[in-house]
Amino acid sequence: WMIMGMEEPTEGTVKLGNHNVIPSYFEQNQAEALDLTKNVMDTIHDEVPEWKNEEVRTLLGNFLFSGETVFKKVAALSGGEKARLALAKMLLKPGNFMLLDEPTNHLDIPAKEMLEEALKNYDGTVVIVSHDRYFISQVANKIVEIRDGDFHVYLGDYHYYLDKIEEEKEAERVAKIMAEKAAKKAEKAAKKKQKDKEKAAAKRK
Repeated sequence: WMIMGMEEPTEGTVKLGNHNVIPSYFEQNQAEALDLTKNVMDTIHDEVPEWKNEEVRTLLGNFLFSGETVFKKVAALSGGEKARLALAKMLLKPGNFMLLDEPTNHLDIPAKEMLEEALKNYDGTVVIVSHDRYFISQVANKIVEIRDGDFHVYLGDYHYYLDKIEEEKEAERVAKIMAEKAAKKAEKAAKKKQKDKEKAAAKRK
């Protein structure tokens, strides 16, 4: 929400950049904002009134709406269909930065595959907040993990991220073992030093 300017940060500032960033936002309950009184065709046509019916049908076909389904009332659509329609509507808007909040919620497998393809062909920047690991593995080329209040950036896809996480865990494990060994060695040396001092003191007596 702060990225989109819908909420103010408690401290600091949030900037999208200085070079004509045109954002669009898909939130988890985006489908609930659709006009239930319209049908599928009109929902899209009202966004691009200059389009011909064939153009609207082609777009809707890409989002798995075909035949008579384009005339279904939005109120009669399933949760997955509403999510697909909301995505189609959002992708109509000109923009070069998309923020998607759990976009695969309610989507079936064909719809997810359609969204994956659309994002792969998108020329702008996409930020995805998602728990759908398979979906992330298909579309992401940079992973940002928020851990212990810090941002950890991994410049690769999801599999690269998993590999790096394992490397970090292994490095932490090795570092812990080395630290424990060093501590034991230091403790042993301290005890030896103390014994040597005690022996030296006993000899002087």
